[in-house]
This record gives sequence, C-alpha cells and structure tokens, in this order.
Amino acid sequence: MTRGENPAADDDAPVKESRVLIDPYRDWAEGEGIPIHLDFGHNLLELETGPWDRYDARGCFAHTHGAGDFMANYVLEIAPAGKTRPIKHLYEVFCFVLAGYGSTKVWLPNGETRVFEWGPKALFAIPLNCQYQIFNSTGQTPVRISCTNDAPITINLYHNLDFVFDNPCSFPERIGQAKHFEGEGDHTAYTHGTNTVKRNVWETNFVHDLTSFKLYELPERGKGSTNMSFILADGTMHAHVSQIPKGRYKKAHRHAAGTHVHAVDGEGYSLLWYEDDAEFKEFPWQHGFMYTPPFWMFHQHFNTCPRPARYLACSLGSRRYPFISLRRKSSEGQGSISIQQGGRQLEYEDQDLRIHRKWLEALRLTGVPSEMGEIFDEAAILELPPEALTGVIRQPSSIGPAV
Repeated sequence: MTRGENPAADDDAPVKESRVLIDPYRDWAEGEGIPIHLDFGHNLLELETGPWDRYDARGCFAHTHGAGDFMANYVLEIAPAGKTRPIKHLYEVFCFVLAGYGSTKVWLPNGETRVFEWGPKALFAIPLNCQYQIFNSTGQTPVRISCTNDAPITINLYHNLDFVFDNPCSFPERIGQAKHFEGEGDHTAYTHGTNTVKRNVWETNFVHDLTSFKLYELPERGKGSTNMSFILADGTMHAHVSQIPKGRYKKAHRHAAGTHVHAVDGEGYSLLWYEDDAEFKEFPWQHGFMYTPPFWMFHQHFNTCPRPARYLACSLGSRRYPFISLRRKSSEGQGSISIQQGGRQLEYEDQDLRIHRKWLEALRLTGVPSEMGEIFDEAAILELPPEALTGVIRQPSSIGPAV
C-alpha cells in the first residue's frame, strides 16, 4: 500500500459530504424564512419584510457588505395594535425606532418586569438573555425597528440554537438600575493616558429621543462637532450619537468593520474610499438610511441641510468592554487623532481637494452657506480646472491597522 491510500475506500461507495466551511449564522438566517437583503447599505424604511414566526411579526435581514464577522442588522415590523411574541436570546441587540409608537416589556431574572414606552428615534437595549415583548400602541400605522446585534459571533461560536434562544442562564448584573428603563442614566467623562481627547459616556438602557439628547463638544472631529457614547445594558456592544453643525462636515477616519451607521436626522451624504482608489463611493444621508463602512475604509459625513444633522453608530466593543484591539484603540481616542500622529483621522488640510469641492457644489443646490471658509480657500477650490481634480486618492500616510 502506498502512502496516502485508504484501504477502506470503495470506488462504488457514496461520497460522504465533508462538514467543513460551515456558517451557522448564515444557515440560521436563511432558515428563518424572511427576506434577506444584502447591499452596501439600505433604506430600512422601505425594505421588503415577510412573516417572521420567531417574533410572530414581520421582519427582514438588512445585511451589508461591510458588516464584518461579528455584527448584523434586522428590521422588525409590527402591525397596528399588534405585538411580538415573548422572546429571549443570548446575543445583544440595540433597537433604534425607525417609525411608530409602542412599548417594550422586559422580564427580569428576579421575576419583576419593566415596561417603557417609546416613539420614533428612540434607542433601547434588551439586557442579555432577558425575555421581552414589543407592542405597537397605535391602531393606525406599523412600527419599524432597526435591530443591530451580535448574533453572527454568538451563533457561530456555539452553533446550537437551543443554547442561544432557550438558555436558562440569567445575567442579573446586566439589568442596571430601575431608572435605566425610564430614560434616565449616569453621565461620566474620561481621557486615556496622555491623550487629551475627552470622551463622554451615558449609561442607561433606554434613550427617549436621539434628536434631542444632550451631546458634548468633540472638536477633534471637526469644529462644532458634538458626541455622546452609550453603555447600554452593561453590554459589549457600543453605540454613539454625533452631530454635524449646519454648514460643516466631519473629518474622515477609518476603523474596524461592523459599525452600523444610521442617519437620525438632517440630510447629506457620506463619502467612502480606500487609499489609491480612483473614485469615491457615495451613500445618501437621511433618516432611515443605514450602512456599514468596510474594514479600514476611510469614510466622511457631510451635512448639506440648513440645520444640524445627527447619526447613530452601533458596533462591537463598548467603551467599558472594548472586546477587540481596534475597538480598544478607538476607546483610547485613536479615531480622533491624525494618521500622521499614529491615529486614524484624516485632517482637513490633508484631504483630497475633490472632497471640499464636491461639498461646496452640493451646498449650492441646497442654498446653505459654507461655514468652513476659515479652513479652505473656497474660491480657489471652485476655480480649479477639472484636470486638477482627477487621479487616485492618496493620503499623507499609509499607517496600517495595527494602530
């Protein structure tokens, strides 16, 4: 017998399928029987939904090319005066209300319940493995909720659906205080080491309205920029809300995959690119739109409307539990430090001239005056000939993802 021969092999025997390259999360999603949408991003208010037995409601998966390995999103749609069936799961989920009014009931490990009411643009988290039920409180219109979650890593780690959806383990330390279900919370601020970037954090389980929630200055991301990070239900997932002033835009930066960016209010667009790309990728900006910047892809948010614009970003790795090294660096402030200083941010003076030119042309259409004249010679940029605004997109440094 030569090396490599199998003495038990039988040319006439059926070939047994190899159990390799299995993706339990993908198999689960495909088995749920609801539409699966895959694109760079989506208008979540317009996605087709279908009957979802697990929730006894309607739903769809809003998968994106930049979601990475850990995070995903699905949309829940609850009929007028309807409700979901009670459900629990071992993955974390952040719920951003896209449309409608309703309430959520949460069963705590000690037998108590918490009920809170919400409306459009509220944000809430379900404490880990607590049973919950969602109600539509009106008889006129459906409710739509964007559910950003870490089901992919959870289901792929355990590949046992009973373990994920019918696990008796409770996590009382994740519940938080009673006030955290009432829209109240606890505010802290921190800096890390010699980094002077100040981060503000709000710990709660429920935010009534992201459009009016108090934000704090974060000038490192652009003049007038404001921000608040959330620790929701003592979770490993992260969320933050940022605001772009009228007549301005944010500085570009890059980070790990899986950050689900939701436009909360205002109008504009985002540009995305890899270094040495020939063109920018553009994604529209208004309430209902959600996308995920792929791994290490520069992205930049632009406000073109006559009022401030806000967005919500959800990702894996909270300020308390960063989870992965890139998220720890973000929590330490690397996302707000120039790439020339070892960070991940592209300063205005280093960006491609086409970026500001495109934004000025967009402002002409909306009639909003630029408030960035102290940074750019805008008249000169508008007068540049077309040949000066072509070529690949280059950055001043090519620092890799180890920072």
